[in-house]
Amino acid sequence: MTAEQLTMPDMPTRLFGCTPSRLTTWIDCPLRYRMTYLDRPAPPKGPPWAHNSVGAAVHVALAAWWDLPRERRTPEGAGSLLRARWQPLGFRDREQADRWRELAAAMVERYVATLDPGDEPLGVERTVAFRTPALAVSGRIDRLDERAEGLVVVDYKTGRHVLSTDDARGSLALAIYAVAAARTLRRDCAAVELHHLPTGDVVHTAASLDRHIGRAHDIAAEIVAATASGQPDDFPARPGPQCGWCDFAAQCPVGQQIPRVSSWSGLADDIAVPDDDVAVPDAIGTIAG
Repeated sequence: MTAEQLTMPDMPTRLFGCTPSRLTTWIDCPLRYRMTYLDRPAPPKGPPWAHNSVGAAVHVALAAWWDLPRERRTPEGAGSLLRARWQPLGFRDREQADRWRELAAAMVERYVATLDPGDEPLGVERTVAFRTPALAVSGRIDRLDERAEGLVVVDYKTGRHVLSTDDARGSLALAIYAVAAARTLRRDCAAVELHHLPTGDVVHTAASLDRHIGRAHDIAAEIVAATASGQPDDFPARPGPQCGWCDFAAQCPVGQQIPRVSSWSGLADDIAVPDDDVAVPDAIGTIAG
């Protein structure tokens, strides 16, 4: 039986399943998208990144902190959780890894000292989702708060980039999280926040939704068209400074022309850029939810 015979008239269009990271990977580089999501077996990745190790440990510790009995939700408790979950991957050496373990522990201790341990979030590391006529979108929110003005999506950031309102307003991921939270809980989601743990800054802005959801549809349409054709030209590399940070640079002839950075270059006090013409991307070291 042919594919045409298996297709029923007036069948609904198959929804494109995606996460915010899947969409942003396409924006960054279609070739990296293909290697990440389509190529099987997937090409081997490069070594782990130290800034990802820091971000992952912080996120896991903060999530686990809310699972503690209320009397144990202390700054010291947060530091202990981070140390227990620490993975020394991507660092220059053991000394650097140990130092960053303590820096990260101090970071979460300072942060939870600003929280009310009795003010339970509505969700921690919660998966939310929504559908449109073309998309099936899901994502995991670092924290979902219930405030007087409605639901607020909280996203933790651990990178060295100092955040601004434009970062929150321009984030496709945060917009998707806000829509998904509202649809999943059937409640208004009024705002999104970026919590920058290294500085303690909080960037709060109203959730900007319609423009971002339209953008998500446009990105998905590009991905679907490229995937349907399967032609290499439809998955071009987008060379730039970010190639030095790409997990698949060794598999990409274009990316190999960009100087590689060390696996610990994303750490705030260990910036090691091999060439004056290669700038470290502002967002390096951040972890999307």
